[in-house]
Amino acid sequence: MKTPGRKRYLRALLSQLTCLLVLCANSARADDIDDLIKAQMREHRIPGLSLAVVSKGAIVREGGFGLISGTGQTAVTPATLFQAASISKTVAALGALRLVESGQLQLDENVNRTLRTLRVPDNEFTRDSKVTLRGILSNSGGLGVLSFPGYAAGAPIPTLEQVLDGKAPANTPAVRVEYVPRSQWHYSGGGHAVLQQLMSDASGKPFAGLMRDLVLAPLDMTRSTFEQQLPAAWSSAAASGHVDGQPLPGGRHVYPELAAAGLWTTAPDLARFAIGLQRSFEGRPGAVISQQMAKEMMSRQIRAEGLGIFVMGVDNRAPSLWYAGRNRGFDAFLWFAPASGDGIVIMINANDNDDTVKRIARSIAVSYKMTGFPFP
Repeated sequence: MKTPGRKRYLRALLSQLTCLLVLCANSARADDIDDLIKAQMREHRIPGLSLAVVSKGAIVREGGFGLISGTGQTAVTPATLFQAASISKTVAALGALRLVESGQLQLDENVNRTLRTLRVPDNEFTRDSKVTLRGILSNSGGLGVLSFPGYAAGAPIPTLEQVLDGKAPANTPAVRVEYVPRSQWHYSGGGHAVLQQLMSDASGKPFAGLMRDLVLAPLDMTRSTFEQQLPAAWSSAAASGHVDGQPLPGGRHVYPELAAAGLWTTAPDLARFAIGLQRSFEGRPGAVISQQMAKEMMSRQIRAEGLGIFVMGVDNRAPSLWYAGRNRGFDAFLWFAPASGDGIVIMINANDNDDTVKRIARSIAVSYKMTGFPFP
């Protein structure tokens, strides 16, 4: 006859064996992913990579591979800062939507009603349809200038007003309306430069500090900043960009177009950003935006774009969301599925033209049995 004490012992032993098997399985899975990452980095000349994996709404893995500079010996860690490039647009969009919910901005109002520092010049395209926040966030605002190349170390840095007007030392043309707003989808870094000015004018605060208060601090993104140039205290912990295996002179370009390309962050911090949006999607108390606003953000506005993020899948009730970014010498990738709580962040200090990052992300999605990953 089995005694109660023996039953408790057997249950405890079974629990320990189960935990051991899970740990062994996780270790084997991590080893397989690590081997793939290292092989891909060697093949495609990627000096450094950082990743974060989210499962069921929690970070389950952080990792750093390689070096912050191909000419140094400092290893990449989960605390290493990378340029998020165009993923800055997604983070900025969340800040803009917080201003909408506070009544400081309107999604469908002519932005010239709020802009004070400058105005978007009207022309034949704005006769019947105006530039709006909804249009800017969905890349259908009518505004031009596809992207920004940044400014090499030591080069003169323009003000945002000079960027918007295309005046020296800006290295891009003036941001102007080039088609009827909301009639087409055209990716526009220039539109997000307007967004940066719009948010500052609406709040009366400089953009970097405003984003710290609206998004970075509330989501515990403590290793993130929109400050350009990067603060000296963080510079030694930041990766250097590389092109064709060679480091950029001075390590990085400077991007005064903060909302479009200016975020410095880590893979775990971007994972916390995704988790914050997941909480809003679920309507949890204390979420940074309401459930209604989160679902608006994650719904298609035009083509496959929501408000600051690309929407994949067949059903807006369970979207698969992603964004990618490229600055000179840096690439970044973010994917998450708010209904399942799964997500992947990968950041590298190189420009990858071979879909290496998406290939690694796919292997992680398969290994962790994530559903809805949109890339083959």
